[in-house]
Amino acid sequence: MKNQLNILLSVFTVVVLMSSCGEFYKLEKSTNWDELYDAANRYYDKKEYNKAIILYDRVLPVIRGSGKAEMAEFNYAYSHFRTKRYIEAAGYFKTFFDTYNRSPLAEEALFMNAYSLYLDSPDYNLDQRSSRDAVNAIQLFMNRFPESDSYERAMGMIDDLQKRFEEKAFQESRMYYRLTDGLFPGEFYRACIINFQNFAKSYPDSKYNEELGFKLVEVSLAYAERSVFGKKEERLKDTMTFGENFLKKYPESSYGKQVTNLMSKTQTELESYYKLKEDYEQRTAEARRLIEEEEARNREAAGSLKNAEN
Repeated sequence: MKNQLNILLSVFTVVVLMSSCGEFYKLEKSTNWDELYDAANRYYDKKEYNKAIILYDRVLPVIRGSGKAEMAEFNYAYSHFRTKRYIEAAGYFKTFFDTYNRSPLAEEALFMNAYSLYLDSPDYNLDQRSSRDAVNAIQLFMNRFPESDSYERAMGMIDDLQKRFEEKAFQESRMYYRLTDGLFPGEFYRACIINFQNFAKSYPDSKYNEELGFKLVEVSLAYAERSVFGKKEERLKDTMTFGENFLKKYPESSYGKQVTNLMSKTQTELESYYKLKEDYEQRTAEARRLIEEEEARNREAAGSLKNAEN
């Protein structure tokens, strides 16, 4: 008896599904726009969003501009959102807002445009261009509806995206730092210095600034040590400045002792540089003196020869 009931239930389910499929197939071929409109809304209400999208695709070009279009276009955008087609949903919500900016649904549409882009934004380790589009959309919503109930939610989305940008920038800084351990560190030292400074300017409150501030001292000293003689003094002085700024900003830092040691090493390098510079200047002055004396003797000899000829 139980097996018979299960069989009957299975048959009934198949019949219902076939009937449903047959009904939808007929709707796809229909040119009765009122019927299509009602069916699209019905499928939307039943949360069968893919079917709703197919029917809205057919009916929207026909009803656009009529009183029925506003709700249909709003549902159409939401159907894409519910099926996680966030980029398409964002576009349709923005189009809805641009078309019906005085509608009671306009605020929600502009928020959903921003929210869809936010959900589509990638993790920090991927290209963040789409995340910046999301930030722009969120800021547009916040500027347009500063009193919205969704304002705080939008602020949270902005904060989350900013953290992704910060993490992305930090990982790029670490990449440059790792490259200085390669066979040809050369320009990577300079790239590190610029990158670390730019990070601090872009994210002044970042938790990573202390670590990067220490690495800035470390890398700038390595860069100075490998510099040509003519640029060594300036770069060693830069290292001292970076170190002084670090100790002033982070007096209790766990990196403090290491920074102090790097500054001591830098001071020793500077003193060695000044000694070499002094020796070089003395040798240069002596060489110049000898050349001038030789030139004077040559002029005197030439004068004596000229007088003898006369």
